[in-house]
Amino acid sequence: MLKGRLRIAVIPLLLFLLSIGCRQDKKGDTVENQVRDSTIIDREYTLEASMLGYFAKDGTRNPTLRANKGDRIRITIINGETMTHDIAMEKTGIKSGTLLEKGSTTNITFWAESDDTYYCTVPGHRAAGMVGKFQIVEGDLSPPVIAGIVPMKNGKPLNVGFERGNLSDWKAEGEAFKNPLFNRPSPVHEENTPVAFDGDFFLSSGGTKNYKLKGTLTSVPFEVTYPFASFRVSGGALADTRVEIVEAETNEVIFKSSGQGRATMQPVVVDLNDYLKKNIFIRIIDNESGTSPIPYIRDDIWAHISFDDFLFYPTRPSFPNELFQKDIIVMPPLDPIVNSGLSGKEAAKAMTLPDGFKVTLAASEPDVVRPISFTLDARGRLWVVEGHTYPVPAAEGKGKDRILIFEDTNGDGTLDKRKVFMEGLNMASGIEVGMGGVWIGAAPYLLFIPIDKTNDKPAGPPKILLDGWGLDDTHEVLNNLRWGPDGWFYGVHGIFTHSNVGKPGATDDQRTKLNGAVWRYHPTRHEFEVFSEGTSNPWGIDFNDHGHPFITVCVIPHMYHVIQGARYQRQAGQHFNPYTYDDIKTIGDHVHYLGDRGPHAGNFRSAAAGGGHAHAGAMIYLGGNSWPEEYHNTVFMNNINGSILNNDLLTRSGSGYVASHKKDFLKMNDSWSQWLNFKYDASGSVFAIDWYDQNQCHSPNPDVHDKTLGRIFKISHENDKWVQVDLNKASDSELVNYQLHENEWYVRQARTILQERGGNPETHRALKKMLADHPDITRKLRALWTLHVTDGLSEVELRDLLNHSDEYIRSWAIQLLTENKKVAPETHDVFITMAENDDSALVRLYLTSGLLRLAPEHRWDVLEGLLQRPEDSGDHNLPLMLWYAAEPLAAVDAQRLLQMAENTQMPKFLNYSIRRIGAIDTPASKKVLQDRRERYGKKGSEGLIYQKMIDSILKK
Repeated sequence: MLKGRLRIAVIPLLLFLLSIGCRQDKKGDTVENQVRDSTIIDREYTLEASMLGYFAKDGTRNPTLRANKGDRIRITIINGETMTHDIAMEKTGIKSGTLLEKGSTTNITFWAESDDTYYCTVPGHRAAGMVGKFQIVEGDLSPPVIAGIVPMKNGKPLNVGFERGNLSDWKAEGEAFKNPLFNRPSPVHEENTPVAFDGDFFLSSGGTKNYKLKGTLTSVPFEVTYPFASFRVSGGALADTRVEIVEAETNEVIFKSSGQGRATMQPVVVDLNDYLKKNIFIRIIDNESGTSPIPYIRDDIWAHISFDDFLFYPTRPSFPNELFQKDIIVMPPLDPIVNSGLSGKEAAKAMTLPDGFKVTLAASEPDVVRPISFTLDARGRLWVVEGHTYPVPAAEGKGKDRILIFEDTNGDGTLDKRKVFMEGLNMASGIEVGMGGVWIGAAPYLLFIPIDKTNDKPAGPPKILLDGWGLDDTHEVLNNLRWGPDGWFYGVHGIFTHSNVGKPGATDDQRTKLNGAVWRYHPTRHEFEVFSEGTSNPWGIDFNDHGHPFITVCVIPHMYHVIQGARYQRQAGQHFNPYTYDDIKTIGDHVHYLGDRGPHAGNFRSAAAGGGHAHAGAMIYLGGNSWPEEYHNTVFMNNINGSILNNDLLTRSGSGYVASHKKDFLKMNDSWSQWLNFKYDASGSVFAIDWYDQNQCHSPNPDVHDKTLGRIFKISHENDKWVQVDLNKASDSELVNYQLHENEWYVRQARTILQERGGNPETHRALKKMLADHPDITRKLRALWTLHVTDGLSEVELRDLLNHSDEYIRSWAIQLLTENKKVAPETHDVFITMAENDDSALVRLYLTSGLLRLAPEHRWDVLEGLLQRPEDSGDHNLPLMLWYAAEPLAAVDAQRLLQMAENTQMPKFLNYSIRRIGAIDTPASKKVLQDRRERYGKKGSEGLIYQKMIDSILKK
């Protein structure tokens, strides 16, 4: 096809609408007077559904679907990915079936009566961009014809449409543009791909088949003779696959566009009003190879750019499938991680640390292989679990996991002494030492192994404390066991593994269901409970200087302050309580990935933000004063995809915290590094275990994981002084004094030993003196916790602390008083007074959390006081925590709950209360709502909202 100087730039409407039927009036009757035949489809649209939006065949994202009034419409969606999608109309209320499998289809059919909105009803998908307009128009739906003009150079048309079949007027550099011209059918795209170029030729840096090629193509300069231009583009929505319009004199890029991750070319419009009579040139860039850093994850076939047909226009052109910049979600360039597959010594040398720090290789393969979890004992030795069985559980009794004990005997940073404590474990994923033994998470079990301290061997076979731990997703099992300040040990659990935990032989009603959770277990009372619910796949938990736990997670935002009884944002699935209605979000004021295409797309492209979405380990550094003050009470986590140790600052805000991104602490500069956890020791130095593997993602296929590698590193500051200790030999008095140590390692080890030994009057007197007299509140808290774990405080003594001047003491007194899920009437009365008068949001949060542990009928008076605190209406935690505490009261006294809801300023509390009472669905609950409906009618526009809510509930 020849192209002249004057060109017609029209995208055929049939690429936008698969078929359009024309309605015919019969014998001059109006449409309204005809009997409408619902079997006839007047206009049909087919869209591909993905999390990025709905796409028409011509590439348009969320196209405006147009029809004449009275048309019979069918919209069919094809699932573009293995994810749940549907389509619904907002005003008409119709909804399609739900798709899951890639390639599956569903549709909706309706009469075109008014403008409307189509969208996906799956939670979060509309907000993510799956929404578009349906529009009623009069007359012809065809787009206008727009004339385009080929740029000229020296009186001749430029070769900007490539119809000469060569690269004249262009200069090529690199492999991608050596032979870049193609025709129909495209040999560099998948078969039957609608590329939608004009004429006989188009240009591509490789299409979806040769995407690895890189290069640059630059046109000769030419004059801007018209105020607007367009060109067609497709390919990757990547920073390094783009078309640039460049002012020739200044070399300034005045416009740029990538594709949007599709093969079909779309027109892009450029406003050149400010550059009339100036010279510009076109530069087409492909600096992306698309190569995946992970062996079994496919390369990015969109690492290319395709281009055709640059044209000028006297007025702004309009195209039915114009590609707007706001619809392109561009990913940044790949991160340059320079190393991979290093030896242990080379890996240590390759790391980048702040001034004053160094990394030592403490151990490596074959001495340690696949270290999946570790802890330190009271002698400073490392107890390391090797996860040989992962990712596929072995048959019962056939496990290959083992526990090793490492020790540095001379302080050179090398773990020169090594013992095998135990072998034959199966799917071991977490370890803690103390209280006479080793505690092991090994789904489906939580195990206890007593220690023979004379030879560091098991003193008996493993005892199954709990079973029912799930194995649905073997990288989301129970993990990261850690002693809490309250004497329980805590662990975390992923969201795609479903557990039903109880003691061996327990019935279903004696068990606890969990996924996506923080849980805890008491070592002497042998009680198990979920501490908080939600998030995604947490693989790290630690406590700050005030005993507050924090977890690091993956995929969703990475940082959460863990509150007893809280329900947090979930990556997937529903909360066990269907009346949750909303959940508490991250405390992070940032994420560690770039781009708006979701966290997975940000992997390997997010070094500037922290490295990516996948995190492992959590350490709040409290290792003493040898490390600079800037790191104290900050939280460290490993960013697996970024090979970076992130560092967040935790700052009190309201009842909780905000986590802000500090400068990343350490760069491994090695794409195989996978630090899973890290802890400080008696010297204040930090040990880290590295599951060193080319593959950075979980796979159920064991063959994608290396089975021979593993490292342990030691990070130390130049001020660190190596010490050799054994706190097991310390007296009770010495262990009490260790509660004042600047290094929290001593504090925690000493507290656990005292808990194991049990309390005595002398210990309790010394701790109570510390609690009463020490000026530092963190030392008072340490005394309080140690008194609690050694049974050194009565309820009366704890109740007296409710009047303490410090908010941290008051709040912890509440948690400890409610631990047994009941309080004395005198304590309850103090709670009521505190709810009404305490000036600390933290204390009010602990009161609310404590209420969740009390029977619903004992919550009323305290809740009524807390709900009258308007200063908490904007708090990060309290409005939802108050709802979680109040929700069960709907079944106790619906009338009273509504009265509370009407008198509070907590956002959505009345809305939630009405919904919750409606869910009871009994004549009595309906009568309560019906009586309220009449009252709300007298409260103006706000009352009408609640009237409509009640009407909707009562109609069901």
